[in-house]
Amino acid sequence: MALADKILAINNDLPIRTDRPIHSGKVRSVYSLTPEDSQRLIEEKGYNLAPDAPLAVMVISDRISAFDCIWHGEKEMNGVPGKGASLNAISNHWFKLFREKNLADSHILDIPHPFVWIVQKAKPLMIEAICRQYITGSMWRAYSKGEREFCGIQIKNELKKDQRLAELLITPSTKGILKGLPGIPEIDDVNITRADMTSNYQALNFKNISDINLYETLLTQGFDVISAELAKLDQIFVDTKFEFGYITDKKGNEKLIYMDEVGTPDSSRIWDGPSYRDGKIIENSKEDFRQLLLNYFPDPDILLNKDRMDERQAIARDTELPEEMLMAVSKTYASIAEKITGEKIGLSENPKTEIIEILRKEYGLIT
Repeated sequence: MALADKILAINNDLPIRTDRPIHSGKVRSVYSLTPEDSQRLIEEKGYNLAPDAPLAVMVISDRISAFDCIWHGEKEMNGVPGKGASLNAISNHWFKLFREKNLADSHILDIPHPFVWIVQKAKPLMIEAICRQYITGSMWRAYSKGEREFCGIQIKNELKKDQRLAELLITPSTKGILKGLPGIPEIDDVNITRADMTSNYQALNFKNISDINLYETLLTQGFDVISAELAKLDQIFVDTKFEFGYITDKKGNEKLIYMDEVGTPDSSRIWDGPSYRDGKIIENSKEDFRQLLLNYFPDPDILLNKDRMDERQAIARDTELPEEMLMAVSKTYASIAEKITGEKIGLSENPKTEIIEILRKEYGLIT
């Protein structure tokens, strides 16, 4: 079987029974289950949910995005082998650890296949936050140009690139375009301050103002838990993105939970500890792929300059990246996943066929 056949590139064409449009992001597709299937699974599987809680099937892919484009390779490699399974395995590991340490639940109810989650649909907060322990990436680029205030927080002078910050910095931004909120521009992914959150807590989907404190606590606790575990592996947790939402449990209580993914190479920067102490940065995250792309193209400004987005999309569409580049990225993802979970990441022989068979036999969700 060709390597390309082991890659799940298209994940929004599965015959999963749904009565709503399939929502497809850069990496995951979400199939909302019918009310009848949701109720049936809650009863059959014994999920700790209200009987009428809405469920969904979330299917990850092996697609890889960077610089707001989807990339592909030669030999019909439309993704990175093992990437999806690595991301899911890492998220599963951290979500489980969060529960064990009594932080908060996640949206995951069941894991039928390495590419698949059964989830409770949550009402998402309309913000996401990056927790930063080191100054690097976009924050460093802004800092090097003289910026000293980030989401209303003042940063001291004389910091060096890739330096550890004195304390964890939480930088929230909007998710989607929010209209009519004072002081918040009507554009996607715009940084906001804590004062913005407080004055617009209802529009951001917080149940009450006090949940902002809970949100910040869960951000800090989640980061600290992952950081401590990675330190045991001599890996440095540099920064990460968190997303949250509300679900309703069996007793009718609304709870704030972690959702999407956590602590993965796609949503985080993870540096090799020994290399960092030697003054070198070795990325165990998608940042490695970004650097490979910047080095591959003769004019990296196309990838960095938002005013050249049309050119960027054209080269992403028209360029078949070398197989060895995608396999190097595959090794990065699988290696860090195996370090974190202690388990081997295997390649599915035919992921789509496997997913359909499991969801048909064990969950009765295939049309």
